[in-house]
Amino acid sequence: MWPRDDAKLDRVRALMAEEGLDTLVVRAPDNVVYLTSFWGMKGYEAVVLPRDGEATLVTIEASAEDAARTAWTDDVRLVAGYDPDDPRPPGARAVEVAAQVAEGRIGLELSLGTQAADRMVGEPTTFTHSYFHAFGADVADATPLLNRARAVKTEQELERMRLANELAAGAMEHVRERLEPAMTESEAGALWNGWVHGQGTGYRGQVDLAHAFSLVWSGPGIRTFTATGSRPIQEREPTLFEIWVCADGYWCDHTKNLCPGELDPRYAELEEGLMGVYEAAVAHCRPGASLADLDVLIRDGIAELGYPGQPTHPVAHGVGARAHEPPYAHRAGGGTIEEGMVLAIEPGCYWPEGGGLRLEDNFLVTASGAQKLSSFPDGIVR
Repeated sequence: MWPRDDAKLDRVRALMAEEGLDTLVVRAPDNVVYLTSFWGMKGYEAVVLPRDGEATLVTIEASAEDAARTAWTDDVRLVAGYDPDDPRPPGARAVEVAAQVAEGRIGLELSLGTQAADRMVGEPTTFTHSYFHAFGADVADATPLLNRARAVKTEQELERMRLANELAAGAMEHVRERLEPAMTESEAGALWNGWVHGQGTGYRGQVDLAHAFSLVWSGPGIRTFTATGSRPIQEREPTLFEIWVCADGYWCDHTKNLCPGELDPRYAELEEGLMGVYEAAVAHCRPGASLADLDVLIRDGIAELGYPGQPTHPVAHGVGARAHEPPYAHRAGGGTIEEGMVLAIEPGCYWPEGGGLRLEDNFLVTASGAQKLSSFPDGIVR
């Protein structure tokens, strides 16, 4: 489907040489996608990437056709999903194969704290003790290396992310035309999710599988984070859609707001103030700008609106093969914004009794400033 992204692989191998690593071994679904373009069904995969030579993809026999169709490497090694002589899960057999292939000083995802979903999504496969001990003593933590490589996107990655952004916007337009106070939050979420999965799978002949994830809250149901419920859609208050699309392993992360009636004046006032903070944050996102200063700018702006100490969630982070990935903006952290990064900017203000507002879109950092990736408007859309 997608041609091999040599720009990406060359960058990874250059960082491997810099760190003195001969081989990378990855198992997180997002790193598997990143290095091979293959998005596994159950997370049983492993990828062995040598500094020189072809990568090896290890996956289950049931995924042989998918691997042949989508993976960049021809070296695909299959393990049995069920082995009558081996009661272990197939992931254990995949690790054995990877350990046989990997050579020299090996980098593993030792400090990985979050991984993206596999294609099945609902029951993620996680790492076991035996995995980390399968490669001997001469191993290093490759997570920082992978974070550095993934922070700046290639042209192919941006093309894939634009597809996810298009689907998120299309689903919001679909819901915009149908949202009404007779609905519940969960019904509104189902409308959005259903459009992404139904229209996104096969989208423009470029998306093999699209999954949607959403949190929907209306009026007083808006909180920093809580589950979608059965509360009714409010006529004069925003319904907030915290939404993610995953299109073949590449993500977008947005927060959009709809109001089916005339907006309550207190929300109009909050919208005006928060939009000012949001626009200042977007204007800050230029090559060489400080990530720490971005966090300060947003949080100080929110404090000036009368919401000191808010929000409790991150206000800027990377997006790519995960919905939330480095870099993160934090006033006590470091780092600079680089051309080619994609950042989610998401300031939010919340009322203690329930209600409030969050704004969020994804922005590509270019030489001339930040470019919004979604066509759907920010603010509260009437």
